[in-house]
Amino acid sequence: YVYFFSDGKAEGSAKDKNLLGGKGANLAEMTALGLPVPPGFTISTEVCTYFYNHNQSYPPELEKQIQENLTKVENLRGKKLGDPNNPLLVSVRSGAPISMPGMMDTVLNLGLSDASVEGLAKQTNNDRFAWDSYRRFIQMFGNVVMGMEHHDFESILTEKKKEVGANYDIDLKTEDLQDLVNRYKAKVKEATGEDFPQDPQVQLKKAIDAVFLSWNNPRAITYRKLNDIPDDLGTAVNVQSMVFGNMGETSGTGVAFTRNPATGEKKFFGEYLMNAQGEDVVAGIRTPHPIEDLKQDLPEVYNELVSIAEKLEKHYRDMQDLEFTIENGKLYLLQTRNGKRTSFAAVKVAVDMEKEGLISEKEAILRVAPDSLPSLLAKVFDEKQKQEAVSAGKVLAKGLAAGPGAASGKIALSAEQAVKLAEAGEKAVLVREETSPEDISGMHHAEGILTARGGMTSHAAVVARGMNKPCVVGCSAMLVKENEVVFETKNGEVSLKEGDVISIDGFTGEVIHAAIETIPSEIEQVFIKKSKKLEESELAQNYAKLLNWADKYAKLVVRANADTGRDATVARQYGAQGIGLCRTEHMFFEEERILAMRKMILASTSEEREKALAEILPYQKSDFKEIFTAMEGLPVTVRLLDPPLHEFLPSSEDEKAIEELAKELGVEEQKLKEKIIELQEFNPMLGHRGCRLGISYPEITRMQTRAIMEAACELKQNGIHVKPEIMVPLVGHVKELENQRKIIDEVAQQIIQEKGVVLEYHVGTMIEVPRAAVTAHEIAQEADFFSFGTNDLTQLGAGFSRDDSQKFLAEYVELGIYEKNPFQVLDQDGIGELIRIAVDRGRKTKAGLKLGLCGEHGGEPSSIAFCHRIGLNYVSCSPYRVPVARLAAAHAALKN
Repeated sequence: YVYFFSDGKAEGSAKDKNLLGGKGANLAEMTALGLPVPPGFTISTEVCTYFYNHNQSYPPELEKQIQENLTKVENLRGKKLGDPNNPLLVSVRSGAPISMPGMMDTVLNLGLSDASVEGLAKQTNNDRFAWDSYRRFIQMFGNVVMGMEHHDFESILTEKKKEVGANYDIDLKTEDLQDLVNRYKAKVKEATGEDFPQDPQVQLKKAIDAVFLSWNNPRAITYRKLNDIPDDLGTAVNVQSMVFGNMGETSGTGVAFTRNPATGEKKFFGEYLMNAQGEDVVAGIRTPHPIEDLKQDLPEVYNELVSIAEKLEKHYRDMQDLEFTIENGKLYLLQTRNGKRTSFAAVKVAVDMEKEGLISEKEAILRVAPDSLPSLLAKVFDEKQKQEAVSAGKVLAKGLAAGPGAASGKIALSAEQAVKLAEAGEKAVLVREETSPEDISGMHHAEGILTARGGMTSHAAVVARGMNKPCVVGCSAMLVKENEVVFETKNGEVSLKEGDVISIDGFTGEVIHAAIETIPSEIEQVFIKKSKKLEESELAQNYAKLLNWADKYAKLVVRANADTGRDATVARQYGAQGIGLCRTEHMFFEEERILAMRKMILASTSEEREKALAEILPYQKSDFKEIFTAMEGLPVTVRLLDPPLHEFLPSSEDEKAIEELAKELGVEEQKLKEKIIELQEFNPMLGHRGCRLGISYPEITRMQTRAIMEAACELKQNGIHVKPEIMVPLVGHVKELENQRKIIDEVAQQIIQEKGVVLEYHVGTMIEVPRAAVTAHEIAQEADFFSFGTNDLTQLGAGFSRDDSQKFLAEYVELGIYEKNPFQVLDQDGIGELIRIAVDRGRKTKAGLKLGLCGEHGGEPSSIAFCHRIGLNYVSCSPYRVPVARLAAAHAALKN
């Protein structure tokens, strides 16, 4: 259960992440590489699993193994845990197999007591350092292990600094720190009813308990949900000999990246503080110095750190995030891991590393998460509006630009308020002195994040980058109070209250007292708006290269759902290889069109219906021409009319709308109302819609087929290559498709002969009714293709309405009934099984049957991976999800 590492030898390596956790595996790997890593040992994730499966108890062998490995550390360091003359201090830190920065607990300086603090002072000849370490230990142990609040100690510290006139912690003298220790211990006794534990073995056991318990704290659970991390992985516990960055002016601590995590630039990047411990940097308690300044402070250490960083990046073949401590001029590495980065940085690093020969094209593709791509399309501020705000003196302050994009919204001074605003449909900017892991929910709901303290490696910065949210940190001109935020500007103080609107620029770090509209991203400017040339944008070039590689390795074709020529054009510019769903009902809602549609619906004879349909025909034909032209040479699947007819009419309760429509149509109000009531259904979703309309009113199918085929044939006559596919919706029985196909083929062949062109077309159906899935072997006799409409298939298969179920599905996910909302992420075990049945049975009847998916799931990466595994030909999604789907299709192919 316990794995040791020290002096170039380690009982584990980077490949053991599931067992040792990411931190433990990388500590072992760095030790084996001969890097300066303080000795220690890792308690495996298996113990965490055992702990939760056995009523929070441990394997019988564990205590002995811990003591054996602790003795090894003591012998190597020449110190003993709890020795009053020569104490060993250790850190106890979490480390999950998948990085969860700041979500679980850590205890530093463990082993200090009233007796050993005196020994540490003598051992180091540094009284101030010893007492500073002790007060830090009591604060951290009291918070993490004994359940006290952080502010219980911070309020005492603030009071003490006021008493002695100290601006910063480092200004406190030894006697001040000794007094703080006494006050802290008194507070512990008052708050918990217990004395602060003096036995280091008790301290160690309680700290290990606390780290394992932190696997299931609320913030860790929330983080796992947001990042799709399984709950059963567990965390390891790393116990490591302490090295101290707070021993004076030749000691320090810091965090560094081998490349810039915000931009991807190949430049050593990071921050540090002298005479500090690690939490001072990451918690944002003091604003740190850029890593370049270490050249002046400790040039030899800086050069060694750069050399180690280069070695680690080459070894891991990825951008590394390092934690280091300098103790009396000697460098120690405490951690390395693959660095969190923005999507901008991810794309640049992946493409650059391929160019440098560090990784292959396939590895480069897998280095960029498909769901991170939307932030490349993140909007930026309208430059004109922003400049007007700047010229008007609306810039309140400038901090460090730590997260991508720009955001505007109401100030939320707490995570709870950010959640409340978001749930009310309002945009929020979370404003905090510094964020902590408890703020994770508010950070998730906010449009952007702003903090007064902290640097580029603070909690706010790291989490925001992981979420791809606009973030500004270290805004020192801002003071966050309980009910207001005060900005110190060159023109005096500006005080804003919760609910006032501000804007933050995650690219420049500016905070602006104005609501500023956002504009398209650089990618959109190059590929959609064409307002910027490709050669002017390195980002667009890298993005294009990555997605071209993705297309090279993907097996699934990516199409788009588009109902207009504009949508089709955008989709093609984002790389769609056809239209997988054109919803014809979306074409009827302009004023002239809806009137013709209403005439058709209210017609009492087929002649009247055909007359009204003749008015609709030119509109449909014109729309199809636009879409076919935009998609020249690529397939376009057009779905025939699907929704129930009452959706095109006013509600029977809306007297005014009925009155206006009656005048417009020249009919009696009462007759119109009677017709509306006649068309109403108890359950329209299961009612007279889809192919059922075409069977009752074949003239609708004829008109739509004529519009599609005339548009295609006329474009073909003009030399435009068109590939029309006509999709019959809501088929549940083969005879429904047989009925509709007969009409479609008759009209199509007639028009092809009339126009004198050679044109190939296909007729298929949308599989969205469970009966269709299980009788797919019959339906395939009449279909050239199947397209799975997973929105309706989920509703009908799971038995709940997509709209109404939103009231309870969140609770279902919370309770673990469904792992994810099945309308967002395909329910592979249930609805996926229906799809699998249809694929198997359909292809047994017709081996070459083309298969696609066109529901909302067509742009969701895990659903795309499922489509790849079961052998679909394509997925179809919204135009702006096409890049995500292209990359996800490549991931699916490479991982399978």
